[in-house]
Amino acid sequence: MPIWLWVLDSLGVLLVLAILAVLGLGGRRRYLARGGSTFDLSVNRRAEAPREEGDPRGWTLGVGRYNASHLEWFRTFSFSPRPVLRFERGHVEVERRRTPVGSETYALHAGNTIVECSLDDGARIQLALSPQALTGLLAWLESSPPGREVNNVI
Repeated sequence: MPIWLWVLDSLGVLLVLAILAVLGLGGRRRYLARGGSTFDLSVNRRAEAPREEGDPRGWTLGVGRYNASHLEWFRTFSFSPRPVLRFERGHVEVERRRTPVGSETYALHAGNTIVECSLDDGARIQLALSPQALTGLLAWLESSPPGREVNNVI
């Protein structure tokens, strides 16, 4: 078999694999959206590292999904159906919010707001999300989870 035929076959296989990967990522995104309210959510777990504000290192694009008692975060470019991070309601405290500066604006979605949070275990994390998603996040954090019966008067 001539070499050009091997090259052509190899390119065909690579093209099919690329198409399958794109379809797999799209199918995963639809699967995640079926399980609850999803929104674009970028995470920076390197918030504790000493660095200047506006440094784009550490940001990872992803998708957030609310459940009754926790917020799950999934990487955008991953085939795993499991969340990478899970934040329990009541264990996250928003410390401050700011707009992206410098090179951060290129690492995040346009129009995102950065929220600096602390967790109960002392860890610090930064979340970047749209203003509409931020309103939803703050309302979710401040509300009572289902089943707590906070409206019952004794």
